[in-house]
Amino acid sequence: MPMHTRTAHPRHHKHRLLRLVGSIPLTAAVGWIGYSTLFLARNLPLPPALSGEQRELNGRTGRLNYYVDGTGAPMLLIHSINAAGSSYEVRPLFEHYRQSRRVYALDLPGFGFSDRSPRNYTPRLYADAIMDMVTAIAQDTGATAIDALALSLSAEFLARAASEHLDQFRTLAFITPTGFGKGVPYYATPGSTLGNPAIRTVFDFPLWNRPFFDLLTSKPSIRFFLAQTFGSYAAIDAGLNDYCYLTSHQPGAQHAPYAFVAGLLFSTDIGRVYDVLTQPVWLAYGTRGGFSDFRDVQRVQSRPNWTIQSFETGALPFFEQPAAFIAAYDQFLINATGD
Repeated sequence: MPMHTRTAHPRHHKHRLLRLVGSIPLTAAVGWIGYSTLFLARNLPLPPALSGEQRELNGRTGRLNYYVDGTGAPMLLIHSINAAGSSYEVRPLFEHYRQSRRVYALDLPGFGFSDRSPRNYTPRLYADAIMDMVTAIAQDTGATAIDALALSLSAEFLARAASEHLDQFRTLAFITPTGFGKGVPYYATPGSTLGNPAIRTVFDFPLWNRPFFDLLTSKPSIRFFLAQTFGSYAAIDAGLNDYCYLTSHQPGAQHAPYAFVAGLLFSTDIGRVYDVLTQPVWLAYGTRGGFSDFRDVQRVQSRPNWTIQSFETGALPFFEQPAAFIAAYDQFLINATGD
C-alpha cells in the first residue's frame, strides 16, 4: 500500500502508529500476538506483479528481481517504499510503455521477489540497487543513458544515484516525490536521515516484530493507507489493493518497511542532492490525498532543467488519469530529448 508520505514525515507515521498501538488494550495486544503468530499465513502465493519476462541480477546489493519487456529506448520504472511496496505500483506505465520501449521495472531490496533478508536498509543501499539495475540495462541494450521514473520516497534514491552518475541518466521523472514539504531540514550533513535507530530496534524485538507488521498490513490497514494515497476509498485500484496484501505476507516482508517507518530512509540532505541534478527533470504530483506536501516546491520551480506539473488526483496520477499523465510525460520526453 503506497504510503506516499507528506515529505517528511516519518514523524507523522510514527505518531499514527503510536496512537494505534496506544489504543490497543494489553489483553488485546497479547491476543493479537498469539493469533498472528499461530494462525496468520506469511508465505502466500505471490504471482508476478507485471507481465513480461521476470529476471534476476546479483550485484552490490544482493539478489534483485526485475521485469522487462518491449523493444526500443530503455526506460526504468521504480516503485515506492511503504509497508507493501511492489512493482505493481507502476503497472499502468509498464503495460503502456512496453508497446514502444524496452521497459524495466525493479523490485527494490526488501520488496517483491528481491532479497528480503534482515539487513541495514539505507538510502545508500537503494541508490546502489538502482545503479546495479542501470548497469544491467546497459549490458542488455548497449544504451549509455536511460530515462528513469520513480515514485514517492524512491525519487530520493533515484536522484542520489543520478547525482553521482550524471551521464547515465538521460531524463528523470519524480512522481509525487518526497523532499518538498515545509519545515524539514533538507540541507543537513551529507548522508544524514530523519530516522532514529532506537525506534527500529523496538520494532525488531522478536515478540512483536512480525505481529505488529501483520497488524500494519491487515486488510483494513491496507485499505486505509490506500485511501490516503488515492484520496478516497472509491478511487482505490482493486488490483493494487489485492497485491499489497499478498506481497506484505511474505517471509521477511517487515524488514525494509521497518526502516521506512523508523525514518531511516528519509534523507535530510536531499536538497543538496536535488540541487546537483543537471538532467531534464519532470516533477509530477497529485494534489489530492493525505500524503502530498509540495509547499516548498518553489526551490526548484525556477530551474531551467525542472518541469513541474500537478494533477487533480491522488499520489498515483497514472492510475486515475492514465491518458493525461502519459500524454504529459511523453511531451516532457519530446521536449527534453527530441524523441
